[in-house]
Amino acid sequence: MTDENAIVKRLDALFVECFHIEVPSPDTDLLEGGVLDSLQFVELLLQLERRFGLQVKVDDINLDDLRTLERIARLVARNGGAAATPAARPALGGPG
Repeated sequence: MTDENAIVKRLDALFVECFHIEVPSPDTDLLEGGVLDSLQFVELLLQLERRFGLQVKVDDINLDDLRTLERIARLVARNGGAAATPAARPALGGPG
């Protein structure tokens, strides 16, 4: 299994855990299809930081990178966040 495939599986689990949403497929457009609303989108960015160590500056957000689980997985893999685990990342406001 490639890193991106493993990340897609973790992202799929994240959507079920955090949003109670089962994404139909890794290439489903999350924004155009209305899968995520604006508050969930912000929560997604927070979860990507916590679970994968991905830090995206507001000025650097490219919505195309966040449209599908596949694209998010590529973004995470490109930024070296694939190895981060929930236990490896301190919670916001916590020590670290």
